[in-house]
This record gives sequence, structure tokens and C-alpha cells, in this order.
Amino acid sequence: MNRFFHNVYNFIGPIIRLLLPTRAVGTENVPEGAALLCPNHSHALDPVVVALALPNDSRISFMGKEELFRIPVLGWFLRCLGGFPVKRGENDLSAMKTSLKTLQDGGRLMVFPEGTRVEKEGDVEAKGGVIVMAARTGAPIVPIYCGKKNKFLRRTSIVFGEPYHPVFAGRRPTAEETQREAAELMKRIYAMKEVNAWK
Repeated sequence: MNRFFHNVYNFIGPIIRLLLPTRAVGTENVPEGAALLCPNHSHALDPVVVALALPNDSRISFMGKEELFRIPVLGWFLRCLGGFPVKRGENDLSAMKTSLKTLQDGGRLMVFPEGTRVEKEGDVEAKGGVIVMAARTGAPIVPIYCGKKNKFLRRTSIVFGEPYHPVFAGRRPTAEETQREAAELMKRIYAMKEVNAWK
């Protein structure tokens, strides 16, 4: 267990839950071992609310844009929580290697397929990196829907969908298959947007 994450979870968790009241459904869909946790991304605090929706002893690593890790103190803080940097807009081999090792070691990796914050479904084309990771490691993908606009004091639902494995014709996906499966992932994510965990 990441003891630093455990302590931060216990200290900051109640504050975040008070300011951003969230409820989660489907957490039983998260496998015990390696898994790719893939939420949509509409708010800067999406990684936080997803992590807090899971049990404290969950092993989670996550990617973050490289610029965040250059900020003094914040970069150190993110690394202690299990984060690592990724260079957006290019093929970052170092980030890919870290991702693959995390999954091969049985860890859970949070990746935002859209690659950036978006206002609404379809604003950007999903990135294929998560599909490549699933193909190379055999880790299942868990689609996650974060309610739009996590506003302060506004109730938000976090929905964990059923894990699944992308389907390819061969051992390695073609570029077309990768993009097709990335689009399928986003379809699965946004299909859960009507689920209300507060009912």
C-alpha cells in the first residue's frame, strides 16, 4: 500500500467529499489485479474524485501532464501519490514504459482517453494509447463516467462500468483497430451518463 496515499486519502478525502459531494456506483466492477481505469475528463479534480470513490487500500497510479510535475512541491506531491508525467502531443516512450510496468506488476492505472479536459462528448478524438496498453498487457479496461462539471456543493455521480477487453484480429492491433476501439471506449463511457447514483 502507498502509505502516503493512505494518509492523504484520510486527511483530504472528507474535505473533498464535503466540497464536491459525490456518490459512486459499480465499484464492484473494478478488478482486484491489473486494470486500466478510464474516465471521461471534464474537470481538473476528476482524478481526485475517482480515486476517492475507491477503497483506501486501492493501488492506483496515474498519468499527469508533464507541466504539473515541474511545479515545485506539487510535482513531488503527485509522485508520492503514484503519479508520473507524460508529454502530451507526442509519443512519450518513457511514460508508456512506466504504464506497461505498472500493469504488468498488477497495478491499476488511471488514464484519461480524451487526453485533456473537454466540455462535451465528441469535442476531441480519443487517444489510442490506452488500447495499446490493454493489448500489450492483457489488462481489462474499466470505463468510468464522471458527472459533468464537478461544481462545489453540487451532487455528482461517478459510474464504474463493467470491465472488458478490446477485440483485435491479430496479436497486435492495427492503427485502424486502435482508433476504432478508442472510439468504442468513449461510447461505453458516455453511455453511462444518465445513471444517477443519488437515487
